[in-house]
Amino acid sequence: MLKLYGGARSRASIVQWYLEELEIPYEFVKLDMQAGEHRQPQYLAINPIGKVPAIVDGDFQVWESGAILLYLADKYGKSAHSPEERAELAQWVLFANATLGPGIFVEASREREMPVLMTALNEIFERQPFLLGKEFTVADVAVGSILSYIPIMLKLDLSQYPSVLNYMKQMSERPAFQKSIGGRR
Repeated sequence: MLKLYGGARSRASIVQWYLEELEIPYEFVKLDMQAGEHRQPQYLAINPIGKVPAIVDGDFQVWESGAILLYLADKYGKSAHSPEERAELAQWVLFANATLGPGIFVEASREREMPVLMTALNEIFERQPFLLGKEFTVADVAVGSILSYIPIMLKLDLSQYPSVLNYMKQMSERPAFQKSIGGRR
């Protein structure tokens, strides 16, 4: 059985959301980060950086939430993707982790970055329900999870981005979201 390693209030909930969406059985291995379980040799053999999340799927192990999401989409996704479609998915997953997250959660750049990012996302969601059109994908897990942390961690006023707010509401109402990130609220 696939094992997901994470800690309390960690990015493992993003991977958990996608596992729930895919309806893949998994075991959640909760590491006690305060006690340093993520720094023990047993876990460092899975992720030498000592961060969570990480997964072990049979003999394969991978860490970094974005890499895990893309792996799960490739292996367990409900549809095969062309190289171009995989690149689009990767584009949004990498955007979530490398651009959107820092643009919102790094205070020094928030004032400059957030309006640009949120305006672009708002325009996308005015035209379509999901990032890639009419179909929910791993891209929505990556971007939707980052957006869902805003009301949990920052309490920012997003009223000038009504389509983003609607998207966030849609994501938060998904049963798989409720079993993972939604349980943290």
